[in-house]
Amino acid sequence: MQAKRRIGLCFRFALFYFRGSRMKIEKVLNNNVAVTRNEQGREVIVMGRGLAFKGKPGDGIDPEKIEKTFIITDEGVADKFQQLLANIPMAHMLMSERIINYAKIKLGKRLNDSIYVTLPDHISTAIYRYKEGILLKNPLMWDIRRFYRDEYEVGRKANQIVLEETGVEFLEDEAAFIAMHFVNAQLGEQMSNVYDITYIMQEVCNIVKNNFQMEFDEDSLDYYRFITHLKFFAQRLRSGTHYEDDDTELLEVIRYKHRDAYECTEKIKGFVQEKYKYELGSEEMLYLTVHIARLTRKTNRKGVQ
Repeated sequence: MQAKRRIGLCFRFALFYFRGSRMKIEKVLNNNVAVTRNEQGREVIVMGRGLAFKGKPGDGIDPEKIEKTFIITDEGVADKFQQLLANIPMAHMLMSERIINYAKIKLGKRLNDSIYVTLPDHISTAIYRYKEGILLKNPLMWDIRRFYRDEYEVGRKANQIVLEETGVEFLEDEAAFIAMHFVNAQLGEQMSNVYDITYIMQEVCNIVKNNFQMEFDEDSLDYYRFITHLKFFAQRLRSGTHYEDDDTELLEVIRYKHRDAYECTEKIKGFVQEKYKYELGSEEMLYLTVHIARLTRKTNRKGVQ
């Protein structure tokens, strides 16, 4: 049998190739996908063109037709993964896997297994939408480009891959939608929560920009650190959690040392308290003040348009 191309899957997904002939169909998902079990009795999904055509439970599986094999140990994702494979073209799944593999290298971060469900589902649905002339605008595209630059580049690469493999040309808005799936896979949040987090980041950034009458240097390390902190600050705000320890003494030192930055943090505190009923503790204020101080000290100030 000709050797198959190896493409690793993320963490609790493992990719294996079977050369034995004892595998039997346990469940047919579609003509190209079936569920079986390996020698250890673990549930396995096998993919290949025509692999399960006219097949039924108990039939043997021709190992020559197997192109990819997935062993899934995350029970929370397994059922959804099977449902997805039963309902989207195999080509869309393989294309999404190519995008995910690129993202793993580009981002260098752990991704939640849910990405293997959410991204193929989005890609497949979007392809059909575009073919029907339904093009959706992303209201947060510019903020996604600013806040999640690496993920946005993954989205742009995804657009390129889709164009190469299907001839469907996604808009830049779609790159932003795809980027959010990778943000979601890192934060472990529901997609609606990720958009809420992005809105909160936008609001806080606007407070800082307006307070100092400045524009950010989005290529600076201080901006990157600030945005990274805001992601998790917004996540804590959204979930109603706080830092466990409060260091009021150190906050007083920082307050004295960075008075302008602290005053800006006070404005942020009042805003989130009024809008989100979230109380900033001294630890949270300390970190925000330090990040704002660094950001505003090293950024060229420009008049806000």
